[in-house]
Amino acid sequence: MMRSSLAERQETVEAGAEAPATPSVRQQAVLDAVLALMVEDGDQLTMDAVARRASCSKETLYKWFGDRDGLLTATVRWQASRVHAGGAAVQALDGATLREHLQDFAVSWLTVITSRTSVALNRIAVAHAGSRKSNLGGIVLANGRFAIGERVKPVLEAGRDAGLLAFADSEAAFRTFFGLVGRDIQIRLLLGEALDLGEDEIRRDADRAVEQFLALYGRAMA
Repeated sequence: MMRSSLAERQETVEAGAEAPATPSVRQQAVLDAVLALMVEDGDQLTMDAVARRASCSKETLYKWFGDRDGLLTATVRWQASRVHAGGAAVQALDGATLREHLQDFAVSWLTVITSRTSVALNRIAVAHAGSRKSNLGGIVLANGRFAIGERVKPVLEAGRDAGLLAFADSEAAFRTFFGLVGRDIQIRLLLGEALDLGEDEIRRDADRAVEQFLALYGRAMA
């Protein structure tokens, strides 16, 4: 199927620069194509296959993302951006707003990690880390778990500054919260268990994790 001349002109203009922190709509379509190919073909991912699926040229892919690792990095960041980790204004938190931030993170993170695309991506990353086939494991760690932690910890610290939470180490507090939210769900999915978590169950799990975290670290909250 031939693309419209408008799409071709847009691609030509955008190819002149590297992909920005927030990808354009066209670049988002490319990254979604990468995720779809991972679900379908596992780690048999090539620039040719991505170009065909996304209806763009390999030249455009290289100009936007640099190389295969650059494309994978952008894909992981795009997937991680679906996790609502923190907000623009966390300086003046009250109890209700803090709880809302924590619940929003927990729901969005559970939604992302239980998706077919994240399961496929993480399976490939684990396999590559074990075989040293590529640096995908490091890419996922740096742009997934670690980057998300750096976005959530300011919320926890703002809660501490507001007298709502008590902890000495924000990294340790985040790891506790992260563990309460994820429990054993991700490893069970990676090992092939057919968990089918709907929106209501994800919401219940997220609410439970927030309550458990606040029981451990919370002070009296309105």
